[in-house]
Amino acid sequence: MTNSTTLKAGRPAPLIPRGILWPFILLTSCFAWWGLANNMTDTLLAAFKKIMSMSDFQTSWIQLAFYGSYFCLALPAAIFIKKFTYKSGVLLGLGLFAIGALLFYPASKTMNYFHFLAALYILAGGLSILETSANPYIIAMGPEETGTRRLNLAQSFNPIGSILGVLLSKFFILNHLHNASATERSAMSAEQLQRIQSQELSAVMGPYVGVALMLIVLWVLILASKMPKASDAAATLDLAPTFKRLIHNKHYVWGVVAQFFYVGAQIGVWSFTIRYVMQELGLNEAQASTYYLAALILFTASRFISTWLMRYISPGNLLALLSVLAMLCTLVVIFVGGPVGVYALVGISGCMSLMFPTIFGLAVRGLGNDTKLGGSGLIMAILGGAVLTAVQGQVSDLTGSIKMAYFVPFACFMVVAYFGAVASKKDLHAAS
Repeated sequence: MTNSTTLKAGRPAPLIPRGILWPFILLTSCFAWWGLANNMTDTLLAAFKKIMSMSDFQTSWIQLAFYGSYFCLALPAAIFIKKFTYKSGVLLGLGLFAIGALLFYPASKTMNYFHFLAALYILAGGLSILETSANPYIIAMGPEETGTRRLNLAQSFNPIGSILGVLLSKFFILNHLHNASATERSAMSAEQLQRIQSQELSAVMGPYVGVALMLIVLWVLILASKMPKASDAAATLDLAPTFKRLIHNKHYVWGVVAQFFYVGAQIGVWSFTIRYVMQELGLNEAQASTYYLAALILFTASRFISTWLMRYISPGNLLALLSVLAMLCTLVVIFVGGPVGVYALVGISGCMSLMFPTIFGLAVRGLGNDTKLGGSGLIMAILGGAVLTAVQGQVSDLTGSIKMAYFVPFACFMVVAYFGAVASKKDLHAAS
């Protein structure tokens, strides 16, 4: 890992070294933008369920396209940034992000579900490249000993984008859905149904095209700014030896496993939050999204608090503690329900806030020049958001209860707790 900062004896390592504040701000803004995209996508499950009268499993294809693209593009992204620079990876990722968002316009005209999925696949491919570049880039900007805290600080702005994404979805998508139920839609004439769906899909398209225009501005700013290079001295890839070292590193391998299950838990919890609240409180999509928004606000506040707590509690122990608390909240969601279950569901977000960056930071400790390819493995693990959300949707459809589906994230939090308490400490002596 690149570290040009020379520390004087006895002085604590700086969190943000002098001279990198502007690059840090630009790069941190990317965390907010992909948070916005992630959570706008989560609300699409509720939107398309109503627009096209789909099952929970069918709407989970949105997450399959989104997080499947993360999996497919992460390794090519790592090879790209190892050959070039982190900045090049960030620019490539932002560019694909903008293109995918712009493709929502033609998809809204064809009114084809699979065209939306294709646009999401391209958009998410950009996010995969962006995250593969930005997460280790933030760590590489300063001393390794403050890398996990620095990544948590940058990731603290991710849920700010998430909140904006939910607000955009609430006011510009969900509020514009027609009140007709699936039964009422099935009784409509083809022309009447098509007219309603066209209006609804145009509402889905608008925020994505607006976001694309903002991304183009950010792309130009990063291109024109002097950013730390943070690339390997040599451009040789040495894929086979690198993979061999990574596979034999237990704390890294467990980090990938934990990330897979964590992202599966996070996306599952958030993707079906609106559905759960609608069922337990008898609200419509727009009203239920208010609770989703509350969950993201708690997520944001908790991430700043968690970053501060890491000054006193080791990241691994704090990760394990909050994972256990998330498991307890999930049991309330499953077995209690009603208003108490909804509050517990919101509470899970407070527990999840530190998990992604902390797992990432713990997993890449000591990887040195293997960090870029190692980081790609952790981004590929985001596939858990596609696989486990689909499993959760199937459980909901088969049992007829969204409550029972929350056993899936409960099991995921068990894996994360084990990583924080035990597995994150494995093979650290061999990771240098």
